[in-house]
Amino acid sequence: MSSICMAFKPHKVTQYKTGKASEQSGYGGQTKPVFHKKAKTTKKVVLRLESTVCKYKMQMSLKRCKHFELGGEKKTKGAALTFVRRSRSHLSMLNANA
Repeated sequence: MSSICMAFKPHKVTQYKTGKASEQSGYGGQTKPVFHKKAKTTKKVVLRLESTVCKYKMQMSLKRCKHFELGGEKKTKGAALTFVRRSRSHLSMLNANA
């Protein structure tokens, strides 16, 4: 992270998606236990912020919600949503509907 990016600069925002382990290929059956007793109905939303100045990436976690929409109806095809990171409570362009 450079000294230029220490000030509040615009960031490109995407929703973080978790990946899957790639050990489960080929023959031999199930290698890890399969969990069936799921208790939670929601997931915590994690945002991935990428600085437009120095390309530094960081993650910001939000609260739990059943439905999450990034940007709303203003989003056009192919355009990235940007906002200036201030603090955890000031996410003005994000709509989280619980």
